[in-house]
Amino acid sequence: MSTLLSKLGLGTAQFSAGHGGPSPRGRPLEAEVIDILKIADRSGFSVLDTAVSFGQAEALVGAHLPRPNGFRIVIKTARCDRGPDFIEQEARASLLRLGVHQADAIMVQQSGDLFGPHGPGLWERLLALRDQGLFKHVGISVYASDDPLGVASRFKPDIIQVPASLLDQRLLIDGTLAQIRELGIEVQLRSIFLQGILFLPPDRMPNSLQAASARLSRIRRMIAEGRSDPLQAALGFALSRHEASSVIVGVTTAAELSAIVAAALSPLPDLDWDDMALDDVAALDSGRWGAVA
Repeated sequence: MSTLLSKLGLGTAQFSAGHGGPSPRGRPLEAEVIDILKIADRSGFSVLDTAVSFGQAEALVGAHLPRPNGFRIVIKTARCDRGPDFIEQEARASLLRLGVHQADAIMVQQSGDLFGPHGPGLWERLLALRDQGLFKHVGISVYASDDPLGVASRFKPDIIQVPASLLDQRLLIDGTLAQIRELGIEVQLRSIFLQGILFLPPDRMPNSLQAASARLSRIRRMIAEGRSDPLQAALGFALSRHEASSVIVGVTTAAELSAIVAAALSPLPDLDWDDMALDDVAALDSGRWGAVA
């Protein structure tokens, strides 16, 4: 089994889109999910990342999860505006939908919830659920703008999940992820494809990314000159990061996951990673993009 393959985790957010309808390639979504789960399990993926907010994805996964499997199942919390009791209720419901008695981790989906009026109660409740044995670990999902090191230092979670990618290297360049690891906290990477902008042709770029289009074209050219492609480059960068134990990827079809597995099995591209980082704030914040053309 490839060490890099075992570092991969499968995100399930895409399973909730168009639930009950066809997948992007016209197959029933349920059939795609079955094949995706089989490929991830057979390939030795280490993490299965799901959340209450992913709609029916948990029920779909629970119905077709290979048993036994080697996944560390991570559950994201509901939003905290309804208090800790609701958080616990939804966490227990997630376990039921997934058909498991215990998950590896429960993770605060929005770190800002910890600083709201229910924050202290939320954190205490999650620690209590861990102590009760429903979860082995407690974690927090953060954005680069959330002061990840500050959050990690204050709450000392078992796991921190952060966005980082070939294009968005901010938390790596400033040493944040290395410092979090020094605290003994596990780091998981997500959003490693940055909403796929490296794969978009120039004529489909959102207007807000036009300022970065020349830089993105240069990065694509460097990747091609290195005899690689955007998928191999983005995946290779994430998998090569020693700061992270796991790299979460999301797909909508089994074919996409098969391509990721093939890329992970390929030799790491010989590229200058440092030269491919974007420093355009608008390009790194997908919330500012607007609609893709």
